[in-house]
Amino acid sequence: MKTNSLLAEIEAIISLGIDQKEGLLFICQLLYDCVETYDWVGYYLHHPEKKELVLNAYIGELTEHINISFGKGICGQVALSNKNFIVDDVNAQDNYIACSLDVKSEIVVPLFVNNKNIGQIDIDSHQLKAFTEKDAAFLTQVNRLVAKHLF
Repeated sequence: MKTNSLLAEIEAIISLGIDQKEGLLFICQLLYDCVETYDWVGYYLHHPEKKELVLNAYIGELTEHINISFGKGICGQVALSNKNFIVDDVNAQDNYIACSLDVKSEIVVPLFVNNKNIGQIDIDSHQLKAFTEKDAAFLTQVNRLVAKHLF
């Protein structure tokens, strides 16, 4: 994965003042297209009035998980913990929300704006153990660019 060139491309596009949803969708598509193990890429944002995540933009298979309560599933846990979560095998997680039988592993990285968790990037893979701390560090940098340019 050529993270530096992807980060540069993301910043070049989203720094142009594009719409928030368009920017998030661009990032989802770029990551989906450029990282072989990223089989579903989406951004969930916190609902302004409920303890709930709302799917804002994504690329990959259709999902029925448009709204996720805080604490439910991997995404809901990150909404409460404010920490990255890497799942090597989703079948080993008690609190996992199954999106597809093809999903084997997942990574969720919170999105902070002014030190407040306002959402997250969620990525699924069809491979076991698809994500490492390098992915988490890269996605943290992606989310810093998102916070800087889209919020």
